[in-house]
Amino acid sequence: MQRFFLTGFRPYLILTLICACLYTPGLTAIPVLDRDEARYVQATRQMLESGDFIDIRFQEEPRYKKPVAVYWLQAATVALVSDAAATEVWPYRIPSAVGAWIAVLLTFAFGARLLDRRSALLGAVLLASSLMLMLEAHQAKTDAVLLATVVATLGALGHFYVAARRQEELPVPKRWIGGMAAVFWISLGLGVLVKGPVLPMVVVATTALLVAWDRDWRWLRPLQPLKGMLLAALVVLPWAGAMAIESGLAFFTEAVEGDILPKLISGHESHGAPPGYYALLMVAFFWPGSLLALPALVAAWGERTAAGVRFCFAWLIPAWIVFELVPTKLPHYVLPLYPALALLTAYAVLAAVAAGRAIVTRRWPVVWYGAWAAVGGILAVAAIAVPPILGDGFTAWSLLAAPAAAGAGAAGFILARRQRPLAALAAGVTLGAVALVTIMEGVVVRASDLWVSRSIHAVVADLAPAPRPPVAVSGFSEPSVVFLLGTDTVLGVGAVAAEHLLAEPDALAVVEERQESAFRDTLGDQVDALESLASVTGLNYSRGRTVTLTVYRLASP
Repeated sequence: MQRFFLTGFRPYLILTLICACLYTPGLTAIPVLDRDEARYVQATRQMLESGDFIDIRFQEEPRYKKPVAVYWLQAATVALVSDAAATEVWPYRIPSAVGAWIAVLLTFAFGARLLDRRSALLGAVLLASSLMLMLEAHQAKTDAVLLATVVATLGALGHFYVAARRQEELPVPKRWIGGMAAVFWISLGLGVLVKGPVLPMVVVATTALLVAWDRDWRWLRPLQPLKGMLLAALVVLPWAGAMAIESGLAFFTEAVEGDILPKLISGHESHGAPPGYYALLMVAFFWPGSLLALPALVAAWGERTAAGVRFCFAWLIPAWIVFELVPTKLPHYVLPLYPALALLTAYAVLAAVAAGRAIVTRRWPVVWYGAWAAVGGILAVAAIAVPPILGDGFTAWSLLAAPAAAGAGAAGFILARRQRPLAALAAGVTLGAVALVTIMEGVVVRASDLWVSRSIHAVVADLAPAPRPPVAVSGFSEPSVVFLLGTDTVLGVGAVAAEHLLAEPDALAVVEERQESAFRDTLGDQVDALESLASVTGLNYSRGRTVTLTVYRLASP
């Protein structure tokens, strides 16, 4: 039976069904998220509105931090299934969901080449079900798409490495470039177009360790570096050249000086953390696969002479150290390394089971497994508590999410301690997936206090259906409100909102209570004509504070 599911197209079908079950729920339900997702989708919308697919802007401000590939993918899907005027965010999320799915399939495909099909299938499942990839698959950002290019690039690199270690003969075309080498260089170029230097850094770190470890670089020859770099340049340079013409060198200067260098020098935008940050958070963000990750890595290290295992460690270790040493840290930065972590975990667990060895022993501190179980407990408590505290009350979705999350934590902990690693992973993945899917589809969206921009949009759409004059918003400048109200939304302090009403008498102004005084003072004699139409209260989670906003209009004389 196991062989039946591991042969032919069946693993790809199984993984596709798993990804559909994991990534589809919540895709349309979760409102647009601040701040990164909202900035991406608004910049993509402006590309569609303006017809300029080279320059990247948020309203009038250049958005010169990341390259263009994700914006193009989002624009294509929106043009295919929606339009720029729509306020639904799910069409913009399609590239991320598809990118996550492709990354999972490629993890299996290249994992089977590096290790074996059983380890590859289990590793792909662990990657697909990880909390981090589930989060990224539901957001219209770069990271899930980047992961697909990472797995394609590193998988192709691994193909050449294991071929050399196993003394396999690989044909090298003389005129042009070989198929797998082309996959490597094209994927590398696409990765640069998605997120700049991240993928090249992982490739260089992996290659450098392997060359130093083996004291041999000849396995790189089939990559045909000179021809390959030309091919990668053909992927990147057309847009880079067009952007250079469009902005001068402003894009590249801002990307380096305003984004890359600040992250390397200090904790950029208050996202600093000490080394060890990613190792500690791995228990939560690689959950549920993190249950056995640490003992599995130790066990796999004993097999490091095997070509595929050595390659996965080279993929994982040096880049992880780089990320730990860089001052600016966010949990998703190490996502490009999760496929290697998943494959090593799966390989070691299956090898231990096949050999009748214990993967979990009493030497391992119970605190790790307790922390893993606590993730399930925290999700269970959140599923119960969040809707009443931040929403309109208890939801029946919690009755499914909470027991599944708690059950995943308890069952995984107990089964792991009883030396039943496969059963522990099966329970953790199955129940964890049920919990995460129901939380995303039914719990999060009912925390209405979190979705201030959605509430503002609903009130404004009811009071002044489109087309309408631009709306001014004061004291709440989150990018999601621009996406929902339109590109021409006016953001500013209270005085700016008042001046907008004076210039556009039929317009609406949404004013946060901290801006009320300046707003009314600027209106002067017209303050008596001010009409209070509705109010919105919620939590600005980006700033961690409660906001109360009132919708105003000047009465007609």
